[in-house]
Amino acid sequence: MSSAEAESPTAAAERLKRHDSLYGDAEKVSSEKYHGSGGSWSRTLMLAFQSIGVVYGDIGTSPLYVYSSTFPDGIRHPDDLLGVLSLILYTLILIPMLKYVFVVLHANDNGDGGTFALYSLISRYAKIRMIPDQQTEDATVSNYSVEAPTSRLRMAQWLKEKLESSNAAKIGLFTITILGTSMVMGDGTLTPAISVLSAVSGIREKAPNLTQLEVVWISVAILFVLFSVQRFGTDKVGYSFAPIISVWFLLIAGTGLYNLAVHDTTILRAFNPMYIVQYFSRNGKEAWVSLGGVVLCITGTEAMFADLGHFNIRAIQISFTCILFPSVALCYMGQAAYLRKFPENVADTFFKSIPAPMFWPVFVVAIMAAIIASQAMLSGAFAILSKALSLGCFPRVEVVHTSSKYEGQVYLPEVNFLIGAASVAVTLGFQTTTNIGNAYGICVVTVFSITTHLMAVVMLLVWRTPPALVAAFYAVFGFAEFLYLSSILSKFAEGGYLPFFFSLVLMGLMAAWHYVHVMRYWHEVDRAVPAAELGAVLARRDVRRVPGVGLLYSELVQGIPPVFHRLVDNIPSVHAVFVFVSIKHLPIPRVSALERFIFRRVGPVSHRVFRCVARYGYTDATEGHREFAAFLLDRLKVFVQEEAAFADGAGGDNGPAQTAAAVEEEQRFIDAEAARGVVYLMGEATVTAAAVGSSVVKRVTVNNVYGFLRKNLRESHKALSIPKDKLLRVGITYEI
Repeated sequence: MSSAEAESPTAAAERLKRHDSLYGDAEKVSSEKYHGSGGSWSRTLMLAFQSIGVVYGDIGTSPLYVYSSTFPDGIRHPDDLLGVLSLILYTLILIPMLKYVFVVLHANDNGDGGTFALYSLISRYAKIRMIPDQQTEDATVSNYSVEAPTSRLRMAQWLKEKLESSNAAKIGLFTITILGTSMVMGDGTLTPAISVLSAVSGIREKAPNLTQLEVVWISVAILFVLFSVQRFGTDKVGYSFAPIISVWFLLIAGTGLYNLAVHDTTILRAFNPMYIVQYFSRNGKEAWVSLGGVVLCITGTEAMFADLGHFNIRAIQISFTCILFPSVALCYMGQAAYLRKFPENVADTFFKSIPAPMFWPVFVVAIMAAIIASQAMLSGAFAILSKALSLGCFPRVEVVHTSSKYEGQVYLPEVNFLIGAASVAVTLGFQTTTNIGNAYGICVVTVFSITTHLMAVVMLLVWRTPPALVAAFYAVFGFAEFLYLSSILSKFAEGGYLPFFFSLVLMGLMAAWHYVHVMRYWHEVDRAVPAAELGAVLARRDVRRVPGVGLLYSELVQGIPPVFHRLVDNIPSVHAVFVFVSIKHLPIPRVSALERFIFRRVGPVSHRVFRCVARYGYTDATEGHREFAAFLLDRLKVFVQEEAAFADGAGGDNGPAQTAAAVEEEQRFIDAEAARGVVYLMGEATVTAAAVGSSVVKRVTVNNVYGFLRKNLRESHKALSIPKDKLLRVGITYEI
C-alpha cells in the first residue's frame, strides 16, 4: 500500500490489527468467481464446443470396444442384446450424467477437479493434512473460501472435530486419495493402449492378411509418436481437437441411425429397464461377469471432473447432454441393431457395422479420435500429479508448463517416459482389447468409488447437506459401483492384476516419500531455534555481517531452522539482509501474486533479518530465481513501510516505530545490498532411520526407498530454478 493513498480511519484501524504484510496485499485483490454457471451464453457455448475436444475423447471412443469386451464368448440369446444395451444406456445416465454432470462437478476446488482437488477442498475445512504448516492468514486469501461451521450446523462441526482428532481418519483420507491418483496413472497408461489398438484393428477389415501381431506393432509405432510429442504441450487443445471429435460424434451418430433404420428399429425397446432384469434372470453369473465389459462405456468420465479447470459447469452440462450422450447412445443402439442380424460379428462390431463407402473416413477419424482420447487422459494425469507434487505427496520431478494461455497444461518428462514405456509394454503383452479392457475397467471403477467416498465427506462437511440425502447419494452410487467393481475383480487373473500391481508400486512410492517428508518436517519443528536466540548468534565475536542479500530456504513457517546454526558454525557470516524463506503450497489451485508473500521481522530493526512465507496454489508455476528474488525484495520494502505505520499506531515488539526517514533509509539499504548480489542458501539434508528403535520396515522405507528416490530424482535447487553459481548448500543429517 502506497503511503500516498488516502485511507479512512475505519480502514486504518482495521489494518493496524494485523502484525504482518498480508492486509496491504489482500485488500488490493478483488474476489473472483471460478468456473460456476455464470457468464454470457455466447462464452458458455464456446466453452461447451471446446470441451468436446478436451473432455470427451475417451468416453467418445468407447464404442470401439464395448460390445467385444461384453461378449468375449459370443452372443447366446438374441434378447441378450436388449439387456446389454439397456445396461449401457442406464449406466451412461446414472454415473456420468446424474452423478458427475449434475452433482460432482459442483464440488470443484475453485474450478479444479479430481481426487486431489477434493482432498484439498476437505483440508481447508478440516485440518487433515499431516504437516502442521497451517496459518491463520491462509484463510484470508481471496479464493480460500472457508465458511466456519455455526451452532446450527452440528453435523459439519462434529465431522470436522472427528477428522481433526483422528489420525486414522487423516491417514485413511490420504490413502484413498493417493490410491485414486495411482489409478488415474493406470488409466493414463491403459487409455492409449486400448484406444489406439482398437482403432488400428479396424484396418483388418480392408487388409485381412494382416496378423494381430502386425496390428500390435502398428499401434506401438503410433504410441511412440504420441508420447514423443507430449513435450510440445496442448496449447491449442480446445480449438484443435474439438472439430475432430465433433466430426467423430457426427459420424458415429450417423452410422447408428443408419444401422437402426436398415437392420432393426425394435432395438429401441431397450429403454425399458425390464430387459435388464430378464438378462440377469436368463444368464445369472455370466450376466454379472459381463458388467466388466459394460462399464467400459463410461471410461473417461473422470476427465469431465479433472479437466473442469479449463471450462465451467454449465458448458460441461450442455456438451454432455446435447452432444455426447445422444451421439454415443445412437452409436450403441445402431451396433445392437446390426448385431441382431449379424451376431457372429460381435468381436469387431464397430468397423463391420460401418457402411462400405464410409469405412475409410471413419477409420481415419477413429485413429485421430483415439490419439486425442489418449492425449486428453495424459494431460489430466500430468495435471493431477503436479498437484500431488506441490502438496508434498509425490517425489520431485521436472514440471514443464507448456502453455501460458491455459492453466494446468503441464508436462512431466520422467513421468511421460515411464507411462509411455508401460503403455507400449501393455500393448505388446496383452495384444487384444479384451484383455486390456479387464485391466482398464478396474482403474475406471476404483476412481469412481473413491470419488463417491470423498464426495460424501464434502457433502457433509462443506455443503452441509442433510444426512438423509448424503446417505441416499452414497447408497445409490456406491452400490452401483460396487456391482461393477465386483464383476471386474472376477477377471483378476485375466489382466485385472495389472492396475493393482501398478497402483501398489506407485502408492508405495508416494506413501514413502510423504511419510519421510512429514517426519522430516516434525524433526525440524522439534529442533527449531527460537527467534529470541537470534540476537545471541549474531552477537558472537566470530560472526560477521557480509554484503548482499541471503535467502535461506526452509520448509518451516515458524522458528529458525536448525540448518541456520549449522551454517553459522561452519561459515561464521550472515548477509547484511537475511531472509528465512519458506515455500508453502496452500490447498487451493491459485494464489494471487499480490497475496504471495507474508513477511515478519525477526529481532530488532538493526538486525535486518526477516521471515518470508511464499504461498502458492497447487496449479501455480514457481517463478525463475531472478523474478522470485526481485518480487520478494519489492514486497519486503512494502512490508517495511507498512510495519512502520502499524508500529506507529499500535506499538510494536521490536522497539519504537521508525520515522519516515528511517523507513526510506532501510528501503535504500535493501536496494543497495540487493545490487551487491543475492545468494541462495539451502539445507542439503540426509535423512536416515534411527539406528535404535527403528523397525525393519522403517529402515527400508527411509534408508532405501526414500534414499533411492532422493538421489535419482530432481534436486531441490533445480525445482526452484536456482543456478549452481548462486547456491550455497549446507549439509546436515537428520536421524528420525
